[in-house]
Amino acid sequence: MDVNQVKFEIAQHQGKDVIFIYFDTNQAMTRRVKRLDGVHRSRAKKAWYVPDTPKFRKKFGLALKVIVSKKALDNINVINENAFKSYLTMLEKQPLHPKTIITYRNEFAQLLQILKDNDVNDLSPVQLRSYFLYCAVTLKLSDNTLQSKMNAIKFYFEQVLKKANFFSEIPRPKKPSSLSKTINSKDIKKLYATTPNIKHNTILKLCYDMGLRVNEIVNLKVTDIDSKNMQLLIAETPHKKTHFLNLTEPILLQLRAYFKEYRPKDFLFEGKSGGAYSIRSTQQVFADALQRAKIKKNVGVYGLPKDFVTQLIESGIDETFMEKLI
Repeated sequence: MDVNQVKFEIAQHQGKDVIFIYFDTNQAMTRRVKRLDGVHRSRAKKAWYVPDTPKFRKKFGLALKVIVSKKALDNINVINENAFKSYLTMLEKQPLHPKTIITYRNEFAQLLQILKDNDVNDLSPVQLRSYFLYCAVTLKLSDNTLQSKMNAIKFYFEQVLKKANFFSEIPRPKKPSSLSKTINSKDIKKLYATTPNIKHNTILKLCYDMGLRVNEIVNLKVTDIDSKNMQLLIAETPHKKTHFLNLTEPILLQLRAYFKEYRPKDFLFEGKSGGAYSIRSTQQVFADALQRAKIKKNVGVYGLPKDFVTQLIESGIDETFMEKLI
């Protein structure tokens, strides 16, 4: 079927999700459409339609449907359910990669879950700055994760609510992200290139690409990886609450390759005798990588650069709103 000669409409018909197929009267095209599995004719619409399934969306070149579990909706207060549904509807209309759609969905859902009974449509730039400060300071999220979260939320305010300049008052983390002020992106690439051991290489990338701390890395468990939703569970520590980080596709692929080779049973990174990989061993991985890459800098593993936090505070925050989030 030449989709360039056809128009599609995603809609509900007789209580079911369907895709209507519109085209100029053409016997050859009609015969081809009638051969489609599950096709029916609507007299009211004067058009053929098929079930709205991933198979037909792919066949017609349409964006994949954003699927949301009942559990996800249960964690969102009723006051924000319509906002979430509007967000997903708008996402489906965008020519975005399926992985990007999943990431945006997850990030926006996390905001709504934290807001509880606060209406997302009533948020001001000051309150959003407070939320991002909460993510940076309390959750200690990396620059990469913050950038992703901000892009997802910006999409809602600019594309769904049509508030074009809403984010102009909200500062962004400076790039390159998740890197310390004393080690640059060129040095990081050297660390990766000179660390062929996939276990050690994966540890380094979780640290620098995702902003994980050493204690978070060693405490990761195999079950913390949600490959379907491309998320990584970071368990609660004395300094941070349990939260999810979004996995990039390259990191997910590397985690799969690492798992295939090492087959960890419980902890994601295990010592020779089993159990969690020690903090000392993890720090040694970093020290050895520095030596191999011939990087002669007295550096450690940094987290979020302080300048972004400073920018948020200086731009103005709502302390009362911050206290509600915490």
